[in-house]
Amino acid sequence: MKYYLETKQLTKKYGSFEAVKDMSIHIKKGDIYGLIGPNGAGKTTLMKMLVGFAEPTSGLILTEDNNNFINKVGCLIESPGIYDNLNAFDNMKLKALAKGPFDRKEIEEILEFVGLSDVPKKKAGKFSLGMKQRLGIAMALIGDPELLILDEPINGLDPQGIIEIRELIKKLNTEKNMTIMISSHILSELQKVAGVFGIISKGQLVMEVSADELKNKYAGDPDSLEEFYLDVIRKGQKAC
Repeated sequence: MKYYLETKQLTKKYGSFEAVKDMSIHIKKGDIYGLIGPNGAGKTTLMKMLVGFAEPTSGLILTEDNNNFINKVGCLIESPGIYDNLNAFDNMKLKALAKGPFDRKEIEEILEFVGLSDVPKKKAGKFSLGMKQRLGIAMALIGDPELLILDEPINGLDPQGIIEIRELIKKLNTEKNMTIMISSHILSELQKVAGVFGIISKGQLVMEVSADELKNKYAGDPDSLEEFYLDVIRKGQKAC
């Protein structure tokens, strides 16, 4: 199989409304795949289908190894399910117990990796928004997933929080060779981490483009993704 993950004509209907329509995306192993589109375009619905939170109405989700694929996916969709009265470790412990055996060493290593090992007693309710997002990602890493799906992980963060999440995503990709799908409305930030971009509109995939293609087309302009996106949407290019 050429791709680590691909969908074929994936569709999700809610009554007569098609939230996702005939969507065919392609993600190679080790990619950071940036998902772009306006509110209501179908980004979150697509992600929910990929992680098993929503059942497709039709179409296929294909992977290198279709056996137990859901067990190889970690996700942070919408908001992390954090208990404010518990510290980071205990939040992680509850998530681990929900999935199966509890491994103290695994949790400690993940908290170290995401930079939360230095606040062992602090309650999550006292965390900054950036710390909560890192804890949410840490919880998604339990079980050592191969694919990580992040829905707007930098939404509402201050500049320092955005930098911390950006560096964490890069670290997961380079040090753990993790394949990552990430959505964001901050295109300049998304361009700093992703190597491939999927543009969706009205539930359909409009285009997939690589960072290298953007670099060649726009001579390395750091805002080329935003320019490209606006150009595609304004021209109303047909879905692929």
